[in-house]
Amino acid sequence: MTTATAPSARHGARKVRRRGDRSPAASLALHLTLIVTSVIAVFPVLWVLLTSLKPAKFASTTDFFKETTFENYTNLIKDTEFLAWFGNSVIVAGLSTVIGVFVSATTGYAVSRFRFPGKRGLMWTLLVTQMFPVAVLIVPIYNIMSTMGLLNQPAGLVITYLTISVPFCAWMMKGFFDTIPREIDESGQVDGLTPFGTFWRLILPLAKPGLAVTAFYSFITAWGEVAYASAFMVGDENLTLAGGLQKFVNQYGAQWGPMTAASVLIAIPAALVFLFAQKHLVTGMSAGAVKG
Repeated sequence: MTTATAPSARHGARKVRRRGDRSPAASLALHLTLIVTSVIAVFPVLWVLLTSLKPAKFASTTDFFKETTFENYTNLIKDTEFLAWFGNSVIVAGLSTVIGVFVSATTGYAVSRFRFPGKRGLMWTLLVTQMFPVAVLIVPIYNIMSTMGLLNQPAGLVITYLTISVPFCAWMMKGFFDTIPREIDESGQVDGLTPFGTFWRLILPLAKPGLAVTAFYSFITAWGEVAYASAFMVGDENLTLAGGLQKFVNQYGAQWGPMTAASVLIAIPAALVFLFAQKHLVTGMSAGAVKG
């Protein structure tokens, strides 16, 4: 009896690896992979930042801390139209964000809640417009803007960026509004609110995560876009930041100092917007990806 139960006791005492447990070798390999991936992700950003703090003669070297200076930033602001480019980008990105959020939210709510003639056609139009690349659209949009007299005007860029952001954001907002119970709309109607009043007072406060994603996407689309900004805007005083950066690159080489300094300054507003919206991004995108 004792000899029969001894192997079973030893077997029962053996540690059973639970699901999710890793061996030391697997844990080491995972951590090494994460470290390498983090270095690859951070290295370009760190390189740009450190290069912006080097004199021009060390721009193409790895002597990052030999002569740290802010000369690139001061020369960028004093000797170029950077402040004008920055102001133009703020205007274009700000208008694109505000108008984009309003149009996307109202369109998504209308498609989610109401039945009207052409609803299916509108949804297909929003979907199909996302299939065309910039290279295909830039010439016809350029001709349209030229006919309307909107070339070299911030309004032309705002309208163009809205054609990029609104279709995607409207679809996303529709999915988000689908997750909000319709009983809330019915309670608003019982209280005497109009459809827009219900939308403005009851639904929008519940849609903050979706609105944050929409605002972030609209802002990033307008802030970092290059092709339309370069084609539609001419003259140093009319350029946006994306177009202004190209002034530092020519057929003979690149001015790494001012270009990296400008890149760092351009990234700061985008980072601030991301930090402001990050707590809503995951919730908004996951809620808009499914239909409740």
